[in-house]
Amino acid sequence: MPSVFVQGRPAASCPPYAPEALRGAVRRVTEVGEEVLHRPCRDVTEFGPDLAALVDDMFRTMYVAEGAGLAANQVGVDLRLFVYDCPDDDGVRHVGHIVNPVVEALAPAARRLLDEGEGCLSVPGAVMAVPRPDRAVVRGLDREGAPLLIEGTGYFARCLAHETDHVNGQVYLDRLSGRERKAALRQSAARREEVLARRAANAAAFPA
Repeated sequence: MPSVFVQGRPAASCPPYAPEALRGAVRRVTEVGEEVLHRPCRDVTEFGPDLAALVDDMFRTMYVAEGAGLAANQVGVDLRLFVYDCPDDDGVRHVGHIVNPVVEALAPAARRLLDEGEGCLSVPGAVMAVPRPDRAVVRGLDREGAPLLIEGTGYFARCLAHETDHVNGQVYLDRLSGRERKAALRQSAARREEVLARRAANAAAFPA
């Protein structure tokens, strides 16, 4: 099996940072409670240099924040788009972006739920167990408007589901009980400053 997939296709290699990140600029990551995270995003209808530049910025921001995925509303942009650089449970790396993503419904026989730890760049420092399917199929478009089909298993399936939730106006806290949500927010309050300081140091050290 190939060790890396770019835009859902096997690739011979991919540098440690996706090339987009070297063109982009770091943007502020929105945090839970900000309105843009809690409403469904708008479909992307214009494909061109502005969208490409947003993808570049999102990649750089994701790496600086030490994330495996990042949705546009996490940088304050109300559009259905996310980027990712995420391993699956077999150690295969998946790198890419997807515009107007939709998760396909899978028959129960085609998936099982995994109840594993999950974090979010918009809830800095908190990790909670969230049940997610172990397989995900997402359809959408690339930044030029061409059709895309991305399939993931294990941790990468979790990433695809988590980021698609974001563009639908959901954060992972919405999938927790009230008690679990409060625990996550307490974790974040205790660790937020440390996480933000690390992101600032990463931004300063990131390759030009």
